[in-house]
Amino acid sequence: MADVVEICADLLRFDTTNHGGGSSSGERDAAEYVAAFLDGLGIPSKILEAAPGRSNVIARVPGTDPSLPALLVQGHLDVVPADAADWSVPPFSGEVRDGFLWGRGATDMKDFVAMILAALASGVRPRRDVVLAFVADEEDRGDFGAHWLVAEHPSLFEGCAAAISESGGYTYHVPAADGRIVRLYPVATAERGTAHLRLTARGRAGHGSRPNDENAVTRLVGSLQRIAGFRWPVSLTPTVQAFLERTGAALGVPVDLSDVDAMVAALGPAGALVVPTVRNSTTPTMLSAGYKVNVIPSTATGQIDVRVLPDTEESLFAELDALLGSGVTREFVAHQPPVQAPVDSPWFDSMAAALRSEDPDAVVVPYCMGGGTDAKAFSQLGIDCYGFAPLWLPEGFPYRAMAHGVDERVPVEGLRFGTRVLSHFLTNC
Repeated sequence: MADVVEICADLLRFDTTNHGGGSSSGERDAAEYVAAFLDGLGIPSKILEAAPGRSNVIARVPGTDPSLPALLVQGHLDVVPADAADWSVPPFSGEVRDGFLWGRGATDMKDFVAMILAALASGVRPRRDVVLAFVADEEDRGDFGAHWLVAEHPSLFEGCAAAISESGGYTYHVPAADGRIVRLYPVATAERGTAHLRLTARGRAGHGSRPNDENAVTRLVGSLQRIAGFRWPVSLTPTVQAFLERTGAALGVPVDLSDVDAMVAALGPAGALVVPTVRNSTTPTMLSAGYKVNVIPSTATGQIDVRVLPDTEESLFAELDALLGSGVTREFVAHQPPVQAPVDSPWFDSMAAALRSEDPDAVVVPYCMGGGTDAKAFSQLGIDCYGFAPLWLPEGFPYRAMAHGVDERVPVEGLRFGTRVLSHFLTNC
């Protein structure tokens, strides 16, 4: 039987660094490995490329009940850069040390790809058809991966009603009010949307020594100051409300949705999971203006990272426009709307049952992701997308610091736990 640790180590040894701006390395080699693995299991696959080397592996595994809607299992093969000088082990070594498998992509997200492959290799027969999509370019814009596939090959996903992918189903050890340690397993049922905006301030050019009440730089700075200083109101989405209610009940924390900030604080470490998602956010990140210190330029530009909760886009942009002020306009650099899947659904129930099959005391709760994944592409096809990449994690393990961090690693036993959970899920969902 194929060992999930060996599969994951093999995948980590492919340097699939996504450098951004259309530049990447190694995705083709990793895709050929995955395709050959599937072919060895008798699962036909194909590699599709939007550009040479930007490879996506697609396969369809027949279910025992083909009348059921299909499930999409999607993950990405690319990783963010890693500077070997900062790491305790070479980032593409796939080394096992101290009970952990080390390497760039160990938690984001070659672990999930390996667990799916290992589950299929164990002889799992899915209850429903499963479409596999192991894609390129998630760590940039998805133009060569999920978004390209959705735009150019939507028929590949015909019949898929739901999808699972990264960032959910991991162990989170949280102290309860009575001193117990509760094992929380957050499953993502929503994602904030991403809107990267360019602000352009226009004014009257002139000499730096003379007064100028139409200074584009001043206008831009004032706009950004208003935006940065604005405190967005609490906006409770169904996912966040369910998280607060269910987590509060599990930890013995009184549920008081009239004072969300106080409740989040009362949840202790669990509150950190929800802090980014009780409000929208608008964060200035880039500035550009001028070409000489004694010249007032006619234009100044800045960029802001906007993260928007489901069902709040209209009100957010209306408020943002009011904050811009005179002489400042905005345009989208990138725009991917929020994602929201049903919290109370047979899909979520099956994920919870799969986790409890390995950890009977698991408390499974929905949560909203503050960032984004390829779910933003696949949800355009009407697919309900969930973050469910189960892992057992030891207490104190800094999981949220692993993705894109130094010394990224995953517990060996966590991989085996996740493989068993996914096997249960695919068989019974």
